[in-house]
Amino acid sequence: MPLHAADDPALRFEISGPLLDRIDIHIEVPAVKYKELRAPSFGGGFRSRAAARDRRARTAARAIQRREETYANAQMMPKMIRKHCAISAEGDKLLENAITRLGLSARAHDRILKVARTIADLDGAASIEPRYLSEAIQYRTLDRSYWA
Repeated sequence: MPLHAADDPALRFEISGPLLDRIDIHIEVPAVKYKELRAPSFGGGFRSRAAARDRRARTAARAIQRREETYANAQMMPKMIRKHCAISAEGDKLLENAITRLGLSARAHDRILKVARTIADLDGAASIEPRYLSEAIQYRTLDRSYWA
């Protein structure tokens, strides 16, 4: 039976903050019930739609990555982050609040920007809008709620 960090306080100390900082996305995924797994329709249309979306996103991202000689947004160095992850004043305020309130590190700051850039790429957007930043920030909150 899977054990959740919130279920056992001893598990909360197994992963250090610096290690968690190196993980780009933290999400909680509920278990799928056995009967749902066995249903003939499980994953059907979702898988083909997700595959098509992923192909489009990879094609768009690869064009950018070829110009910059990277394989993925996660590989962007600080200079590239500044170039490709510019945010508006509204986005800057949002990110500042998240860093301050959640006590996130400089590494988490860069990872949020890279993930927001990826979300924007998946949506076909040229710039990182505040909504993409919000989603990226949301993926960083589990480490603070379960492991802090």
